[in-house]
Amino acid sequence: MKAQELRELSENELELKLTDLKEELFNLRFQLAINQLDNPMRIKAVKRDIARVSTVIRELQDSEA
Repeated sequence: MKAQELRELSENELELKLTDLKEELFNLRFQLAINQLDNPMRIKAVKRDIARVSTVIRELQDSEA
């Protein structure tokens, strides 16, 4: 997901997206631990998406203050 797409979402939608991504990362790590992960590069992609969402949330909070 691109940062520009994230900037179009509301803060509540971003919070939900962040929760979903963290849950997905947890599940991917669990699959990695029990050797059932098909695509290990997905962990890296999810981490980057979490960082993007967190950055956009921070930008929104900074612009409000």
